[in-house]
Amino acid sequence: MEEELKCPVCGSLFREPIILPCSHNVCLPCARTIAVQTPESEQHLPALLHPRSPAPAAAAAPGPGAAAGSAACPDSECAAGGGGDHADKLSLHSETDSGYGSYTPSLKSPNGVRVLPLVPAPPGAAAAAPRGAGPASSSLTCPQCHRSASLDQRGLRGFQRNRLLEAIVQRYQQGRAAAAAAAKCQLCDRSPPEPAAVLCEQCEVLYCAACQLRCHPARGPFAKHRLVPPPSHPGAPGGGGDGGKGAGGGRKLPTCAEHDLENYSMYCVSCRSPVCYQCLEEGKHGKHDVKPLGAMWKQHKAQLSQALNGVSDKAKEAKEFLVQLKNLLQQIQENGLDYEACLVAQCDALVDALTRQKAKLLTKVTKEREHKLKVVWDQINHCTLKLRQSTGLMEYCLEVIKENDPSGFLQISDALIKRVQVSQEQWVKGALEPKVSAEFDLTLDSEPLLQSIHQLDFIQMKFPVTVPPVPLLQLEKCCTRNNSVTLAWRMPPLTHNPVEGYILELDDGDGGQFREVYVGKETLCTIDGLHFNSTYNARVKAFNSSGVGPYSKMVILQTSDVAWFTFDPSSAHRDIVLSNDNQTATCNSYDDRVVLGTAAFSKGVHYWELHVDRYDNHPDPAFGIARINVVKDMMLGKDDKAWAMYVDNNRSWFMHCNSHTNRTEGGVSKGATVGVLLDLNKHNLTFYINGQQQGPPAFENIEGVFMPALSLNRNVQVTLHTGLEVPQCVKQPKQPNN
Repeated sequence: MEEELKCPVCGSLFREPIILPCSHNVCLPCARTIAVQTPESEQHLPALLHPRSPAPAAAAAPGPGAAAGSAACPDSECAAGGGGDHADKLSLHSETDSGYGSYTPSLKSPNGVRVLPLVPAPPGAAAAAPRGAGPASSSLTCPQCHRSASLDQRGLRGFQRNRLLEAIVQRYQQGRAAAAAAAKCQLCDRSPPEPAAVLCEQCEVLYCAACQLRCHPARGPFAKHRLVPPPSHPGAPGGGGDGGKGAGGGRKLPTCAEHDLENYSMYCVSCRSPVCYQCLEEGKHGKHDVKPLGAMWKQHKAQLSQALNGVSDKAKEAKEFLVQLKNLLQQIQENGLDYEACLVAQCDALVDALTRQKAKLLTKVTKEREHKLKVVWDQINHCTLKLRQSTGLMEYCLEVIKENDPSGFLQISDALIKRVQVSQEQWVKGALEPKVSAEFDLTLDSEPLLQSIHQLDFIQMKFPVTVPPVPLLQLEKCCTRNNSVTLAWRMPPLTHNPVEGYILELDDGDGGQFREVYVGKETLCTIDGLHFNSTYNARVKAFNSSGVGPYSKMVILQTSDVAWFTFDPSSAHRDIVLSNDNQTATCNSYDDRVVLGTAAFSKGVHYWELHVDRYDNHPDPAFGIARINVVKDMMLGKDDKAWAMYVDNNRSWFMHCNSHTNRTEGGVSKGATVGVLLDLNKHNLTFYINGQQQGPPAFENIEGVFMPALSLNRNVQVTLHTGLEVPQCVKQPKQPNN
């Protein structure tokens, strides 16, 4: 976990960490140290190209500790950054933004992160600047991802303090200090060793005064190392036993950064930051999605815990896999020795003619063994590194979950959840399977005639190639979503027979015949466009050059009873604007634009509703269904790929192929609800307004695959509601006007 608690610039534990917009953290003094300030008129000119006058002697010859102080992020104001507000408003520019890439030498922090050095302005630069030059532009570039963020008039104070990380670092330091309190010097040749006088944070070694002067002088490569005194006794203040109080209710509730007298009470989902009631009253988050702080805290905590469970399972599998790999090492060693002994015995029996070939064959066995050992060791090192990273992240996340500071938690929860999910995804398919087997596929035939000795070589395949074995369905990875099913499978471990591909078969959802739905080398497949409320049987088999193997066990998958879907941003017109998790739609254009749903229907009865959130200037939104290739830059129903009802505030019409039929009185306004009933058993489409059927069934004899569709312009905003039961009783339909 210690890697998570170190500043990427100075390499030491965080002090006064601030959260950058990219969700990374950096010490506040380090942010001042690496910051630069560039006039707007010169921000595209490399700093080293500016004329510079001779610097004062004090600046030209910094003391021995200047570099160390800059890199180690001291508690006092950094010399390069100055002090007070001026240091906060300095900025850091990325190489691509300011042209530093070709001219400015880069530095490396103790963590190995490349950062840009401070380039002080030449004396008298302000006086020599042209009168029309603009003010200095301020920005700060993250030392990890190199994303640049603009600074406002508050400078570095505009970034939020990561109070949660600060508390965890403090608790970690207290626990480490308590553990090292009774430690002795680790380099003493005396018996017993002298008590430790200092601890090097970079070397993580305890030194007494004499050993520190002899083995760790404050010069050369050690000049930038940070030496801290160990605590005098295990019961020092802030020991490891006080961790509960640091996270308990004794802490003062955090107050709003802009309103000192207000506590955080709400959370702005759009800004991803906690806010107070006064912030809301001032209208800063008027159009944002604002939710209660406690509810969002619990929700994000649950998401992080759920993601941690997945990483924990993978870590457990990785530990078991490491044990398997270590056993594999022993088996390879033993089998290698057995093969060598057998080979020597056979070669010695073939008299002088075999002697010349013996060395060659031994070399082949040795190379095979070394190759297998190298592959397994590389796999052990790679898996150990991933496991260590995942374990450190898990420990850090568990410490975060222990905190009772909702606002602090929500400041970092989004980024942390993504990191945990990425950590879980790194255990990709095949990552926990050995890349080589312990067996040596080498067979020596010693029966040929003496004339064939010079052509003697290993038989590469120990076993003849046969059809592949039965694949194993991974039931924990098989799932259904709406009318889609996902299946995953794998081959049994240590399978010797090669596999060239797989054949996945699925029935018709009604107990009918199986059909091939996938043929290929992948072991994961998703099938879309199935029937809702249907039960499908699936099976898979493998094949190679020898033939097709047997079928796996059958898995039964049940699709959803009703459809849950949203608007599809990938296929919508570029003028469509989606929000509320792609359930609310509006438009940037005064022209009608089309957006489709994410579900496709070919069978069954389906019903969904659209709530009119905004309706200005009497537009004509259109509701209905369409093919996937419908034209999206005009009203729904004007081409032959859509069937729709368009409606204003007084009446409605049905439209297909630009043909208008069945005008019906009764329109929509703000707050109205439009229902769409697609009955593919009877092959018709019916519309409802506020629970009352609008005219007769709009279209008859429709067949094929349809997607929910909507067209609207900037005067309308609608919200989609899905997963609804089909209405059983409806009011008497309105009669269309002829």
